[in-house]
Amino acid sequence: MDTRLLHGIVEQKLSFVILFGHGVIGPHGNCAEGSVFRCDAVAQHGIIDGVNERRCKDDTGKGAAQQTCNDLASRARRHLIQRSFSHEYAETEMDRRKAMHPEQLTTEEAQNQTPYRGYAGLPPIAGLASMRDAATEGITVQESVARLKRIHWALKRLHAIFVSRITATPIYELKMAFSLHAHYCAEHVAAVAARVREMRQPPHGLDVSPHPSLDLFFDEILAASGTGALLLGLYEHAVPAVIRALERLIADTNKLFDHPTWRISRFALLEMKDIQHYGDEAIKCLVDDEQRASLSGWLSLLDNALASAGDLDGSVTPIAKPADRHFSAVPYKYDPVPQRDERFQDCYNMGVNAEAMLFNPDVEPLPKTIMLYFKRMREIDVPEMMASILAETAGKPWEYYRDMTRQLWDEARHAMMGEIGFVSLGIDWTKVPLNFTWSLGLNTKLSPKDRHAVLFAIEQGLMPKKAGKEYEWRVAVATTNRLTALIQDYDWADEVLHARIGRDWIVPELGSQAEAQAYGNEVWSRVLVDWSKWVDEGLTQHRNWWPEVYRTACEHWGISPDPELLAYNTTYETIRADLKQVAG
Repeated sequence: MDTRLLHGIVEQKLSFVILFGHGVIGPHGNCAEGSVFRCDAVAQHGIIDGVNERRCKDDTGKGAAQQTCNDLASRARRHLIQRSFSHEYAETEMDRRKAMHPEQLTTEEAQNQTPYRGYAGLPPIAGLASMRDAATEGITVQESVARLKRIHWALKRLHAIFVSRITATPIYELKMAFSLHAHYCAEHVAAVAARVREMRQPPHGLDVSPHPSLDLFFDEILAASGTGALLLGLYEHAVPAVIRALERLIADTNKLFDHPTWRISRFALLEMKDIQHYGDEAIKCLVDDEQRASLSGWLSLLDNALASAGDLDGSVTPIAKPADRHFSAVPYKYDPVPQRDERFQDCYNMGVNAEAMLFNPDVEPLPKTIMLYFKRMREIDVPEMMASILAETAGKPWEYYRDMTRQLWDEARHAMMGEIGFVSLGIDWTKVPLNFTWSLGLNTKLSPKDRHAVLFAIEQGLMPKKAGKEYEWRVAVATTNRLTALIQDYDWADEVLHARIGRDWIVPELGSQAEAQAYGNEVWSRVLVDWSKWVDEGLTQHRNWWPEVYRTACEHWGISPDPELLAYNTTYETIRADLKQVAG
C-alpha cells in the first residue's frame, strides 16, 4: 500500500496511521483480530474522548471498547475508500511520475492537479465543499431517512426522560439543566421530523421504536434509581450516542445534495455537545468512583443494548449481547411530588404575600425589588408542575410538547433570573422560603387538563397593564437598577408568549377564552386550602422572613430600613398571588 494513501484520510481526529500502529485496526481498515482497544496509547492522539477512554479502562468495558474500535475502523475504512477517488491520493501512473519526475507531466495532467475553482477563483459549490468531495461523498435518501428516524426517536426518548425527572429530582441546578436539555431535544425532534417529511420517503415510523434494544436502553435510563445512575446513563451513554449518530450523519452526508439534513444536524450537534459538556461537569461533581463501580454491571447493560441495535443510528454491524432489564424490570412511574435539596428550607411557608406589597402604590419601588426577585425564583415550581402535564398527557401533536417545553424552560429561566437578583444584592437565597405548595397541590390534586387551565388563568391574568407584567416592568424601571429592569423586560416578553401558548392548546379544550380563564380560577382555589393543616402537621409556622431579608438589602443599598416596611406581615392565608380571595 502506498504510504501516501494513509495521509489525510482522517476527518474529525480519526487517524488511520495511529489506529493501525497501535493494533486497533488491521491493514485493510478492519478491526484487528483479537485487539483490545489501546486507550492510553490512542487517547494521547486525540482520537477518543474522555468518556470513551473511561469506558475502555473499565474492567467490564471490553465489549464497549470493541464496539468503539469497530466504529473507528468503519469510519477510517470509509474515508480510505473516499480518498481513493482523489487525484492527490490515488495510486496512478501519473502519481508515481509526479513524485519522481514532476517535469514530465503533460499540460493536461498538470491542470488536473490544480484544485477546481469558480469564476475569478471563487470557491465552487457555494463554499460548501470541494468539487472532489461533492462528487464522491453522500448517502442515499433512504439511508439518510433511516438514520434521521433513529435520531428522531432517540431525541424524543431523551426529551421524555429529562421532563419526567424534573419534578422529583431534588437538586435545583439539575432541575434547571433538565429543563434546558428537554427544550433542546424538543426543538430538534421537530426539526428532524420536518426534514423526514420532505424526503420523498413516507414519514411513517416516526412514532415507532426502530429497535427493541433501543427501547431497553432508554427504558433503563428513564427508570434509573438515584442521581448517579441517571447522570451516567444520560451523559455518558445516551447523549454521547446521539452525538456519534449526528457526527456520522454529518460526515457521510453530501453537503450539497442533502444540505437541509446536514444543516439541521450541525445545529443539533452544537446543542447536544453543550448538553454533554454540562453532563460531564455534573458527573464530576456528583458521581464518585464508588458509585461508578457499583453501577458497572448496569453500564455494561447499556453498552450491550446499543451494540445489539447497531449503535443508536444503526450504522454499525449489530452484535448480539445479553441485556436483561434491571431498573426497568418494574415499569417506570412518574413521581408528581416535588422534591428539593437541603438548601431549601420551610417549603410549605406561605407567610409573606409578595404581590400584596408589589401592587401597593404606597410602597416605593426600591424595596419591591426583593419581592420581584422572590417571585422570579419562586417560579422553580412552574417547571415542577409543567413537567407533570407533559409527562401525563399523551396523544398530542409534537407541536404541543415543543411549545409546552419551551414554556417550561422559560419558567426555569425566570427562576434563575431571581437567583441572579438575590446574589446581586448579597442576599443568601437559602434564607428565603421558596415554597412548593403550588406545584404540590396541582400535581397531586388536579388532572393534567385542570393544571393547564390554572396555568392559563394565571398567565392571562398577567396581561392587564395595571396589575400584570407591564406594571412589574414599570416598577423595575423605577428602581433605577438595570438588572431588575432587564429581568422584568424579558419576563414580560416571555409571559406574552405563554398566554398565546395557552390560547393555542388549552382554550380549545375548554370552550372560549373567558370560559377557560373562569374554569382555571375556580380549580385553582380548590387546591389552596391547606394553610392551617400544614401548621397542624408541623410542616411550617409560615414564618415572616421579610424583615431579615429587607435589612440585608438595605445594607447593600446603604440606606436605613423603613420601620413601616419592616412591620409588613401580609400572608397568603386568605389572598392568592393574583390578589383574589382563596375559596373557603
